[in-house]
Amino acid sequence: MPRPVTVPRPGQVCQICDSIIGRRLPSTKYPLSARNVTRTQGQVGWNFWEARAVQKRMLASAAIPTGKAMSSASNIQETAEKHDGTTKRRPTTASQELSSVTNMMTYLERGKSKVLSNRRIPPEADVSAALKACRVVADYIMDDAVQPQISHMVNELDSAASELLSLDNTNSPQSSKSSSTTFSDLTAQVKQIIDKISDTAYSVVSHPPVFITPELLKLYVDIQARLGKPETLPRVFQMYASKPMPREAAGSISYVDQSPTKVANAIDAKVTDTALDTAIEARNLDAAVGIIENSYAAKAFIRSKLMRQGILPAGTFAATPIAAYILATNFSSLQSTMDGATATNVAFAGILAYVGFTASIGIVALTTANDQMRRVTWAPGMPLRTRWMREEERAALDKIACAWGFQEKWRQGEEEGADWDALREYIGQKGMVLDRTELMEGMDH
Repeated sequence: MPRPVTVPRPGQVCQICDSIIGRRLPSTKYPLSARNVTRTQGQVGWNFWEARAVQKRMLASAAIPTGKAMSSASNIQETAEKHDGTTKRRPTTASQELSSVTNMMTYLERGKSKVLSNRRIPPEADVSAALKACRVVADYIMDDAVQPQISHMVNELDSAASELLSLDNTNSPQSSKSSSTTFSDLTAQVKQIIDKISDTAYSVVSHPPVFITPELLKLYVDIQARLGKPETLPRVFQMYASKPMPREAAGSISYVDQSPTKVANAIDAKVTDTALDTAIEARNLDAAVGIIENSYAAKAFIRSKLMRQGILPAGTFAATPIAAYILATNFSSLQSTMDGATATNVAFAGILAYVGFTASIGIVALTTANDQMRRVTWAPGMPLRTRWMREEERAALDKIACAWGFQEKWRQGEEEGADWDALREYIGQKGMVLDRTELMEGMDH
């Protein structure tokens, strides 16, 4: 983690401050050995255990830094500089707000409690602020350069972070305070923080009085995508369409059921693609299928597609006879071989026939195109209108099949296993075919 530009380089106080400001003690294997403690005391000029006590008090009472509060790292640093006789005030930076695991968890808990403890309907601004707090911490935690330091902070910091994270302290106290920690332990500690962030975001959006707007849904999906946690996305997609809407009257909250099939409950395709990519990267087949089932396969999405992409063609089709009759009337005045009414009828029929045949050919070409299909195709006999309305669902299942199957084209079709068999059966129930034989490479003759 790079050293914030606003933080000076003080004398080395302890290992935690060392990890924050980016400096290293002389010993790289055991930074808190007796030799290094003695050397640290000599550099700082005050007792090591006094510095440790000050650090614990600061971190135990850590809160989210505001204009009137500084971070734990700044407080410890300022205390050390006072003992050196060189007190310097520095402005608090954004990196200092996440200077310890305790600060991170307090940051999350404050936003969460502001929503959950509200006895009325929480404002969208409060819900958005709580989710943005999760996003800020998620971006910080998922930084590859920060994760080793986060693991080190959890291991050596204090018990306050462990309590907030609900860590399972099954080991003995001596072994938990050991300065040598295995890589698996560090990874597990980072995963616990990631789970805490994911659970906090889910508890906010699943709170009954919270109404999930498209902006909040997008923010929640971005958080889980950053954390690589797609498990809750299908459930949140379902809540977005079917969660009862809160209504406040006379100081009490009532709930009104909403129809999950209305156009307003359709999930944006970009949000769905982000969620699906997250499930594929996490290799979670259940979550990937659940995301498709609650987004592209939902009636709300199909109705939304008809409204967005079907109104213009339908309006054009309805206006075509009127435009054709007007053109036929004008054309009839340009000839003198027959009477005007007969000429108008002949021209009108010719225009309608030309437009009708041309449009039908275009519709058939559009609905029967299969160049975009790789492994999942439509079953024979599927109506063309259904193919057009459910094309996004087929494309999403095709994306899953390509991600879970063999990447080599000559090996495709040889996949085995319970997950693959379940995926093949699910696709078949949707009126589609996985690895249609006559369309596979080398099987077209």
